[in-house]
Amino acid sequence: MKAAVSAYNDGPYPSLLSVFEVDFFSCHSSFPDTEDASETDLAKHDEDDYVEIKEQMYQDKLASLKRQLQQLHEGTLQEYQKRMKKLDQQYKERLRNADLFLQLETEQVERNYIKEKKAAVKEFDDKKVELKENLIAELEEKKKMIENEKLTMELTGDSMEVKPIMTRKLRRRPNDPVPIPDKRRKPLNYLLTEEQITEDLKTLNKLKSPKRPGMFISTLSPSSPEHIPSTPIENPSQRYEARIEDGKLYYDKRWYHKSQAIYLESKDNTKISCVISSVGNNEIWVRKTSDSTKMRIYLGQLQRGAFVIRRRSAA
Repeated sequence: MKAAVSAYNDGPYPSLLSVFEVDFFSCHSSFPDTEDASETDLAKHDEDDYVEIKEQMYQDKLASLKRQLQQLHEGTLQEYQKRMKKLDQQYKERLRNADLFLQLETEQVERNYIKEKKAAVKEFDDKKVELKENLIAELEEKKKMIENEKLTMELTGDSMEVKPIMTRKLRRRPNDPVPIPDKRRKPLNYLLTEEQITEDLKTLNKLKSPKRPGMFISTLSPSSPEHIPSTPIENPSQRYEARIEDGKLYYDKRWYHKSQAIYLESKDNTKISCVISSVGNNEIWVRKTSDSTKMRIYLGQLQRGAFVIRRRSAA
């Protein structure tokens, strides 16, 4: 009994146990000399007191739990407020982490976007440069082909030009004998085929060298006829600059246009007063002022020096 009282004293009700202890021990001390009380009565009395104390403890604990439950419903319970504060801190921390993660992901996406954009711009510039270089290469190749065709036309320009022969027919006198027709052989064809011209150009390009100014055309190709007279290849240093642009002739660092008065000099030092009548794509037409006859001059002839043009003042 004393041990139970002592255990209860350690609980939350020290005042009640103190009163019970005083009453219990005073009851025993008031009858020190009583021999009639039996041990059975004392045990029963102690058991009743113990049950009463347990009932009181149960009621007190139940009342405490009900009070805590009421505080919990009202939100004033200290433990509830403490835990709610902790949960609120965790909630705010998670929100802050979510904002930081969103900001980090946004920055990463922006960096990837800028990187991809720069890569796309660089690829576009590279493709544009590559396309431009390819087009330039194609145009350069076409330009070389056109220059080769132009050179072919210049080399064959003199032979392709057919000049009409002016003849005067006189009336036959009555006493003159009947003219006997002149039996001449048929004219020979000195024109080369396209295959022969191409072979000659290939050989000319191979043998073209400034150290060989005395090479002759007759040695270029075995396909050339044997009766063609051999003419020396002119020195490239003696060539004149001549071209036609926008209907004007650029020759020897000067521009010439239609209806301009000029002097036309040939290799035999003949000087003819002429007027430019028209400017074509690869040739010009000049009109002599003496008899108004027209002549066609090719750019190849001007470049090789077969004809020389000089300016003159219009009369």
